[in-house]
Amino acid sequence: MSNPITVYGIPNCDTCRKARQWLAGAGVEHTFVDVRREPPTSERLAAWRSALGDTTLINKRSKTWRDFDDTTKCATEADPLPVLAEHPTLIKRPILETPTATLAGFSAARYEAVIAGAD
Repeated sequence: MSNPITVYGIPNCDTCRKARQWLAGAGVEHTFVDVRREPPTSERLAAWRSALGDTTLINKRSKTWRDFDDTTKCATEADPLPVLAEHPTLIKRPILETPTATLAGFSAARYEAVIAGAD
């Protein structure tokens, strides 16, 4: 595989683990970025927002979201990028980035389709 594939997530997240195991099992080289240790840049967040949309990018099932007060939730829905930069655990995980696609969450079928296109 000549194209770089990057997975953004949290090491102890079950969905991130499943995605990484699937990639390893499929022989797909990739880089893993822990978003807690290396938060995404504002430019990367903007690119993800453009590719995925707010509904997909913001994980409203996360503990982070549930812990927010209504004011913070409203502010996040109005302009999510500053909040996502400050609280990277609010990002739907994992984010898979290839040269041609950006995906949120894990689906073996979606990964296979995107990675087959990246070869």
